Amino acid sequence: MDRVEGLLMRKAVANLLFLLAIPVVPVSLWSQNQGSNQAQPMGGPPPQPDTSRIQEEMAHATEPAGPLQINFGDKSAQWTPTTLASLPHTTISVYNEHAKANQTFTGVPLIDLLAQLGVPTKPRGKDFRLYIVAGGSDGYQVVYSLGEITPDVHDGTVLVADGVDGHTLGNNGLLQLVATGEKRPARWVRNLIAIRVLTAQ
Repeated sequence: MDRVEGLLMRKAVANLLFLLAIPVVPVSLWSQNQGSNQAQPMGGPPPQPDTSRIQEEMAHATEPAGPLQINFGDKSAQWTPTTLASLPHTTISVYNEHAKANQTFTGVPLIDLLAQLGVPTKPRGKDFRLYIVAGGSDGYQVVYSLGEITPDVHDGTVLVADGVDGHTLGNNGLLQLVATGEKRPARWVRNLIAIRVLTAQ
């Protein structure tokens, strides 16, 4: 009997020592861990998608584009798709590297609009000092010499387009400056709002 009681006593002591060896976790820490485990799944939070491209396209789609203002010296004119529609239109077909597709634009040759302000259509001598700066509503600007936009000198066509493939220009605005005879559309201007005719000094 004494032997049995001794064995029971030693077993109880061993159990007590085992319990004392287990580290005690504070209740507050346990609660925090439980909360964090519920907030975040295993493996960390899922990666967020990159929306910068989408935001940029949305910004472009909502850029305001007013009427096209053309200035030459003390003369000026404004054009909208409605007023442009009354003029004879030209159609050009070009490959758009950005869209990776052949596109057909309709519009009015730029020289026809400039001629109404007195810009020479058959430049000679000092006329070739004239150049144009075309700008879009996003601040993008390009330069063409008078010779580049005049059929009397250059084979290419610089067009103030108001339609593409039988539709409006969509995200490219109400009017767009496009050109033939170029390897890439680096000098095309979307949301065209300003053209200034200047003289090189």
